[in-house]
Amino acid sequence: MKRSRTSKSWMNEHVNDNYVKQAHSDGYRSRAAYKLIEANQKFKLLSKNMIVVDLGSSPGSWSQAAGNIIGSQGKIFALDILEMQPIRNVTFIKGDFREELVLHTLENKLGDLKVDLVISDMAPNISGIKTKDQAGIIHLNELALDFSKNWMKPNGSLLVKSFVGGQYEDFIGEVRKAFNRVVTFKPKSSRDRSSEIFILGQKMKNVG
Repeated sequence: MKRSRTSKSWMNEHVNDNYVKQAHSDGYRSRAAYKLIEANQKFKLLSKNMIVVDLGSSPGSWSQAAGNIIGSQGKIFALDILEMQPIRNVTFIKGDFREELVLHTLENKLGDLKVDLVISDMAPNISGIKTKDQAGIIHLNELALDFSKNWMKPNGSLLVKSFVGGQYEDFIGEVRKAFNRVVTFKPKSSRDRSSEIFILGQKMKNVG
């Protein structure tokens, strides 16, 4: 099958992408690692011995980046609808976070542990319909926020990927109710054409 101009353009961009080259050099599974690395440099999210939940984890670069910082005494619980190759000290669950059974599986894995940091790179399958895609990712954001309210330690943090749109400001308002500090940012490693933006809530309030 002949490649389309779009696929050729994407391949050229990918091959010439400095973050792709750096990921290969540093041993990360994808360039997405640098989004979390930059967030940590800016906001000091990660430290030794933390309990981290990585939602939308495949292929595993965020878990790799987090694991390099929290060390062998920390724990990462990763979840994705796609398969993920094993990573040391990472407990992986394959499933759709929107399903109750998958959520319960994650909760059972956590047991009595409380979480220091929830990171979410989850996104719906992109349809190209802006309102549909935005509604889909806000739903995932809401699920990550609800999970955080139930499982996070006091002063924990939540980092989620989102898209700006009709429900975006309402969601920001919900994050502000749950956290003392809320910021938004677009990492340098996000591609210019990407509409993604990251929402960070720090210092979880006593929302119970």
